[in-house]
Parts: sequence; C-alpha cells; structure tokens
Amino acid sequence: MDLFMTMCLLPVFYAFFCICRSVLQWRNQGCYMLAYECYKAPEDRKIDTDSSVRIILRNKNLGLEEYRFLFKTIVSSGLGEETYGPRTVIAGREDCSTLADAQLEMNEIIFDTLDKLFARTGVSPSEIDILVVNVSLFSPIPSLTSCIINRYKMREDIKVFNLSGMGCSASLVAVDLVQHLFKTYKESFAIVVSTESMGPHWYKGKEKSMLLSNCLFRAGGCSMLFTNNRALKHRAILSLKCLVRTHFGSSDEAYECCKQIEDERGFLGFRLTKSLTKAAAQAFTANLRMLVPKVLPVRELLRHFIVALQQAKADSLELDAVGSYLDFKAGVDHFCIHPGGRAVIDGVGKGLRLSEYDLEPARMALHRFGNTSAGGLWYVLGYMEAKKRLKKGDRILMISFGAGFKCNNCVWEVLRDLDGGNVWKDCIDSYPPKALVNPFVEKYSWINDEDLSFVRLELDI
Repeated sequence: MDLFMTMCLLPVFYAFFCICRSVLQWRNQGCYMLAYECYKAPEDRKIDTDSSVRIILRNKNLGLEEYRFLFKTIVSSGLGEETYGPRTVIAGREDCSTLADAQLEMNEIIFDTLDKLFARTGVSPSEIDILVVNVSLFSPIPSLTSCIINRYKMREDIKVFNLSGMGCSASLVAVDLVQHLFKTYKESFAIVVSTESMGPHWYKGKEKSMLLSNCLFRAGGCSMLFTNNRALKHRAILSLKCLVRTHFGSSDEAYECCKQIEDERGFLGFRLTKSLTKAAAQAFTANLRMLVPKVLPVRELLRHFIVALQQAKADSLELDAVGSYLDFKAGVDHFCIHPGGRAVIDGVGKGLRLSEYDLEPARMALHRFGNTSAGGLWYVLGYMEAKKRLKKGDRILMISFGAGFKCNNCVWEVLRDLDGGNVWKDCIDSYPPKALVNPFVEKYSWINDEDLSFVRLELDI
C-alpha cells in the first residue's frame, strides 16, 4: 500500500516541482526599462530651409530635374525647420569626411546620452553587465562597444555586442537580444545604444532613389538602461510584454528595396526603391499574424472572427482583412511608430485605422528631429511622455521597419505615470504646430517653372 501511495504521489510532486521551476523562471525573465536619454545636438547644427538649400546646391552633379525632385521630396517629407545635421555636412565637408569625423560624430551622441543616463539613474558604469550598440553604417576597430568600455572603465567580464547593418529597426533587435540574455544572466543591468553614422555616408551623386536619404535622415540617437532585477521594478518606467521579429530577406525584391550601394560614378549612398512600400506591407502583415494573439483580448479576436465570417467577400482570415476589422485599441493604448517618413506613418495609420491623435507623436518626432534611424522610436516615446499621455497600466505598441527587409514590433506596459520633459522639454509647448507647411513651398516654388527647363542652376546662396 505504501509503495502504491508513493508511486501515486511521485507524479504529483514532480508536477509541483515543474510548476515551481516555471514560476521561478518566469519571475527572472522580466525586462524592465529604468530610463532612456535621447540626443539633442547643439543649436548650430540645425538644418532649416535656407541651410538645406545651401547643402543641396553644393552638389554640382545635380541638374534642374534633380533639384525639382528634391524640392518635391522636401516639401512632402514632413520634416520641419529644426532638425539636426551631421557636423561635417553643416561645415560643408561632406565630400571629404574622414574616419576621425565619423568617430567624433559617434562619440558626441553616445557619450552625451550615456553621461546623462548614468547621472539620472545613479547606476555606475561598473555595474553594467551587458552592453549592446547598434550603428548600421559605421563599424570601426576597436569597436564602438570597446570605445564605451574604455571611456567608462567598465568591468572585464561585461558581455558586449556590436550590431551593424540592421537599419532603422535595429533598436528593437538590440532590445530582443537583451531580453534573451536576461534569461541567462540574473539580476543584471543592460545598456542599449541606438544611433546612426550620417556624416560620412552623405550621398554626393544624383540618383533620385539615393538622394531620398539626404532629405529624410538626420543626426540623433538614444541610450537606454534595462534590468531584470524584480527588486528594482518600482524604479522602472516600462515593462516589456512581448516582442516579435519578422525578416523577409529571403525575398529578392524585399532584400533590394533598402540597400547601401555605389552609383554609376562610384558615389556611395543608400538606395530606396519603389518596392519599399510593398515589402513593408508584407513584413508588417506577417508580423501582425504573430503579434495579434499576444496583444488583443479574446473578446476582440472573437468579435473579429464573427465579423469576418459575415463579410460577403471575405474568403479567408488573411491579415489584409484583419487590418480592416480588428480594433487594436482594444489591447493597445498608444502607438509608437518609427518616424521613417510621412508615407510610413500614413501607411501604418491607414492599415490599423488609427486617428490623428494616435499618429501625432510619430508625425511630431519626424517634424522636429527627422528620421534618426534606429533611435527614432525613442523620440516618439519621449513626445508621449512630455505630453503626459503615458499613465500607469497603459500599453504601448512600438512599430519599426528596417533594411533586410524586416519589421520588428513590441508591446510595453507603463509601470507608473510618466511626465518627464526629456529631449522635448524646451519645445513641447509649441507642439503640435498649427500647420506643417514647409517653407520650401513659398521660398523656392519657382524651381517648378517649366520655362526654366533648359537652365542648369549655378547658384550661391
């Protein structure tokens, strides 16, 4: 009888042991953001309408057709008068940028944000266990992670990762890496630095698909501090709930739509093709297939299922239809969209049926700071915080796209009411502006005059 009881109890004890182990593992797999700091360049680095025109006209490879293309692009870009450019471009040295220039550009952004991050949190550089840096276009030797370790004299056993070539979506790739590392390294601190090297990669040729990057990309970046120590949860501002990564690199069309290449004359630049919109839509749809069940409540999924069945023309539950019927606001309170350009923001807004209120943070981040590549998401988050939109318990959906082609999305939960001014504190009261009309429209509309078709511009402004 005792033997029989023992045999019966063994599975019960084993099941209890497995449950306890799972609970303990779950408790140690949290990923909490303690703070973040975005970079704001000095005032002498601003690119307004006139300085932008001066930069464009310095490129003697351009003709009237290219000037008209740039005019239309800048007018419709969504960028304002106060974005920041690389130091070499502002100084007129985009044709002769050096390795030292590239290193200085990175040092300014990285050290400025890290100094503020350490001062704000009280965490010492010697306490950092994991360091991840993502810069797509600049990978020096020693690496940027080594540069940081040398500057702050970090520990010898720190785990470091230097990510390159990941594009505008690299920041969430770095966060995903940290989340996975936290499963192995308990009660740890991790830092993620997301920025981009713009100065040495300013395009000097005349290919239209490569000139786009000069119109949209601007200087910026962000440093973030994370921990999986539950004892510090009360100090955290955000908790990562889920993160889904989708990669369409197997598609030749998607792979080629965002690519760094040399043009016919050997000028290095970043090519953006017309296939970009299609690739983004496909990657976003595939990502949502995995993300939706993790984000939306069961009642909304059931409601959508019933509505979809009632659609006379709906033959399946493809997510192209899901975007039309699912109410993402049933599981998400705020939408943090990568400010890659007006078309990107409009496309996501249309696909998810978002209001102008939902799109405002991304539009304003693009207007004030431009497309800062991987750092862009955090300027959008900063806008929400500065506007005091983020309340305890709110959920934030972050949406990012990057070369490859990939779409990386995640959901954060706000752990306490946030109202910091951060990088927006000096200008938040003036946002949103009454109008987003670009001054190019008034100052340089003459460039579209057909009577000038035979003219090649040689202007000094």
